[in-house]
Amino acid sequence: MNDDVKKTVTGRLRRIEGQVGGLIRMVEDDRYCVDVLTQINAVRAALHKVEEQVLRDHVSHCVAGAFSSGNVLEQRQKVEELITTIGRMTR
Repeated sequence: MNDDVKKTVTGRLRRIEGQVGGLIRMVEDDRYCVDVLTQINAVRAALHKVEEQVLRDHVSHCVAGAFSSGNVLEQRQKVEELITTIGRMTR
């Protein structure tokens, strides 16, 4: 993973970690269910952004690298891996 992307992703994940801690406190404090659900949705959206960044980095480096190598077998493997990964992400 690109160092800049790694730094950004790590920062985002730490913020998400804080959001999850806040969610735990909300549940422990018997906060209103709709407020808890709103925060769960915010965490999900934040995770989706991280997922998108990691995927973008993977395509820009790993998949693009396979295509620049000229190795047809490696290219096919990376495309299949990418399709499988995206399939898992959309479940």
